[in-house]
Amino acid sequence: MTATAPMLTLSQMAEAARALNGPLFADLPGDLQVSFEFFPPKTPAMQESLWQAVETLVPLQPRFFSVTYGAGGSTRERTHATVARIAQDTPVPAAAHLTCVNATAAELDVIADDYWAAGVRHIVALRGDPPADPAGGPARFQPVPGGHASAAELVAALKRRHDFEVSVSCYPEVHPEAGNAAADLAALKAKIDAGASRAISQFFFEPDLFFRFRDKVAAAGLSIELVPGILPVSNFANLKRMAASCGTALPGWMATLFEGLDDKPAARQLVAATVAAELARRLYAGGVRHFHFYTLNRAELSYAICHLLGVRPAEQVIA
Repeated sequence: MTATAPMLTLSQMAEAARALNGPLFADLPGDLQVSFEFFPPKTPAMQESLWQAVETLVPLQPRFFSVTYGAGGSTRERTHATVARIAQDTPVPAAAHLTCVNATAAELDVIADDYWAAGVRHIVALRGDPPADPAGGPARFQPVPGGHASAAELVAALKRRHDFEVSVSCYPEVHPEAGNAAADLAALKAKIDAGASRAISQFFFEPDLFFRFRDKVAAAGLSIELVPGILPVSNFANLKRMAASCGTALPGWMATLFEGLDDKPAARQLVAATVAAELARRLYAGGVRHFHFYTLNRAELSYAICHLLGVRPAEQVIA
């Protein structure tokens, strides 16, 4: 039996028409869910800033908070400490990023055991970005002896070890190291077959990129929850560097919007919130009901976008 790309339902068509014809952010039914990503702090001041962001976002009742893992496993201990604190001191489930870089399979088994003992039941399993080449050449992933060679191998090992919920990554614009879109889909299929239940996308800025990718996944017969990753733009110069490294296209209109705002941070935040909220609203019109926000440890932009989308605080108190 061959899977076919999903067609828009009548309700989705009506929603799309409403998105075009009425106020974009008025009267949303409150049926979407959100999650947020942080990176582990390097200093006590950054730790305080991170925790303020966590406290700001807890009342929105996110599905989970995830915490990243530095290139080459460079933040392993700080990631563990941050994830453990979220798991212990907030009502929000914590998800720990884990990569294959610079670690043997046995070492990753120990880390997985430590997370399970700390009450963490969700892992974001990634192959990981290799550390920069000291000689200045292109960084290339090489598994260490006895290490996993791919995210799919890591997913399988985690599922054998404990009954983790496992999220993985996906790439609407194709992973920079994939030979082509078919190879990229094959890599996603391997992760699904290994036990992944959710794929969180690399950030992007045109909703049609996500919709076309979703259609290709469905046409390939792959069954997994696809969650768009939303990156509110706090610094356009930094964004250009990030986009170049991960193969994300930046539409020309974005440069026009952010031009002249380098020394106007308040105005830049307003523009950033508008851009991300419009992207999310158009994705919502296409049937998306879960958004994953790359917060960069700043809560205000993500909070504002969620407010526009109808995600409002619930009566919860952080421990």
